[in-house]
Parts: sequence; C-alpha cells; structure tokens
Amino acid sequence: MSAPSVVELTRALSEVPDPLTGRSIMATNMVRDLNVEGNQVSFTIVLPALNVDGKLELNAACIQAVQKVMPEAEVNVHFMAESAKAAEGSPGATPQIKNIIAVGSGKGGVGKSTVSVNLAYGLKAMGFRVGLLDADLYGPSAPTMLGLVGQRPRTQALYDKPKIVPLQAHGMPVMSIGFIVEPEQAVVLRGPRLAAILGQFFQEVIWPELDYLVVDLPPGTGDIQLTLVQSVPVTGAIMVTTPQEVAVADALKAMNMFRMPSVNVPIVGVVENMSWFTPRELPDNKYFLFGEGGGQRLADMGETTLLGQIPLIQGIRESGDSGLPALLSGDDLLSRPFIDVARRAVEAIDIRNRDVAPTEQVRLQQN
Repeated sequence: MSAPSVVELTRALSEVPDPLTGRSIMATNMVRDLNVEGNQVSFTIVLPALNVDGKLELNAACIQAVQKVMPEAEVNVHFMAESAKAAEGSPGATPQIKNIIAVGSGKGGVGKSTVSVNLAYGLKAMGFRVGLLDADLYGPSAPTMLGLVGQRPRTQALYDKPKIVPLQAHGMPVMSIGFIVEPEQAVVLRGPRLAAILGQFFQEVIWPELDYLVVDLPPGTGDIQLTLVQSVPVTGAIMVTTPQEVAVADALKAMNMFRMPSVNVPIVGVVENMSWFTPRELPDNKYFLFGEGGGQRLADMGETTLLGQIPLIQGIRESGDSGLPALLSGDDLLSRPFIDVARRAVEAIDIRNRDVAPTEQVRLQQN
C-alpha cells in the first residue's frame, strides 16, 4: 500500500477544528510547511499566540488525524505565533473577525440599538460577512428587534469544552444576554460579573469568519465599555445622538471616553437619529421636533464625519417591535437612510484602517 500523499494528509487535517473559532485549521490557513519524508510527517501550526487555550488538545487532534490515514507516521507538530509580540502577549479572542465596530451613545432612548441592528444588515446587504453582538447586558434589545424572543443558543463541544453557537437572525449570527435570561428577568450585575459575561461573548462563542462585528453597547461610559476595549482590539466607534442639545452633550462625554489616550479607539463617525419627523402621507415634509444640527456638531467636536441622519418615521419603530429590521422591510423610505449610513461607515472604516495603526487591547492601570 502506497504512502498517503500530501493531498490526502491535507484532507485529513481539514477535519481538525481551530480551538478558537471551531473552523478547519486548513480553511483558516493555520497549517504551514507540510512535509512528508518516509514515515516522518511534519508541519507548523500558526496561532495568534503561543499560549492559546486548547493548544495541547489541538496537537493531539492533528496527530490523530494524520495517523488515521497513515498509522505508522511519526508526527511532529510545531507551533508558531503570528508575531513575536503575539508570542509574548495573550491570544487574540477573535482572530477571525477583521473589524469590531462599537456603537455607543451618551444616554438611552436615542435609538442606538435601532442604528446598530440596521447598520449590521446594511453592511450585510453590501455583501460583507457581518455579526451582531448585543452588549447591553442590562437592557438587551436584540431578541425583540430580531424576532428571537424565547430562543436559546445551543452549545457545541470543542476539544471537550462547551462553546456557544450564536443564533441566526435573517442570515446573520447574533449573540445577546437576552437569549440566556428570561425576558422579564432583571439583570443585576456588578463589574466583575459584567466583565466575565462580555468576555464569554468573545472567548466562548463560535463566531464565524466576519468582516464586521457590530457591538451594540449600553449608553454611557461604564464597566461594559471599558471591558470591551480591554477584551478585544476595537477598530472604531460610531456614536449615536439625536439633534437635541442634551443628547449631544451626553454623547460627547461617551465619545471622549474612546478618545482618551489610555483607550485610543478611533471615532469613525456619528449617526444622528430622529433628525426630523416625516409623515408617510407627506414624504417631502420635515418637522424638526428635536432641533437641528446636533449630529454635525458632535462630529465636528470629535473631528470625525456625520455618517447620516435617520428621520423619525413610524415604520422604523414598528419594524423594530415586529422583529423585522427596517432595512429588511422592502420599504425604501425606511431602508434607504440606513443603507446610506452603512455605505459611509465602510468608507470611513477603510480610511481609518489605511491611515491609523491597528487598535491594541487596552491595559488600564488600577489605582
């Protein structure tokens, strides 16, 4: 019987999952320098860092996969970090996600979740691979806005450790604490528990390969915001406000948290929600119920761009309550403003990635 070819060994290794993402180590290009000489098989596995959780199990799985098609093989698996810096630091929690976009606001009630959800589906409509993380642990909105109330994510064993498989909503992977607690259950959490749950959403959820993960934050500048920037490198933040001066003042505080030197997350844009009221029967009329120009003022103060203005339309509210996002409604009056925001967001993020160094995870000093 002839020895297995490199192609056959490649096929065998394709069955081995990455301990971080659950995807094939061949599909994610983790296997390098596969070499066969007699019964000696050697190759290198490239990891985000050398202290990745599950590395020993991955080594055993690789050896088992090779010996399944080549029982007499002596298998030598070498591990290499993506960079010397990665070898010294902690492993990236989400190496399969290209851009993590935080959507924040200074106060509640400005439509931040509506913007987050429709931004995500706007990006998806443009052909990108997108996920949504509802990180508002106190008031999760995703289950209602996506028609997933009462649904629970399943778990999947990965190297004998349970991982969470995100739910699918209209073809998009979504995770929220609202999928874990009952709708009427009060979420009473303090700092350490908040940090642990948010960390689980990155480290223990099997996110697929994504171009964008949109993170819907709670309002303000609390533990969840700080935990996010400590857990993952956030590509940029989008701030949501209404034109009203009190909303702009609070949004400025939230924006300045991301701009602190110790945090240093770029602001990629501002979205002004409820910019004007337009009755459906009078589509050309605009009634500025909350004032004018607040979004542009906030963008100017943050040295960033106004990504768009979302009118106050009854159908947008109805779409969120019904579980079908406005962008998927098929109604151009409802979807067009969000498509425009998504298009400008992509342009702004591309400029940010071209002109600014990648964001690093924040390491805040404790007093």
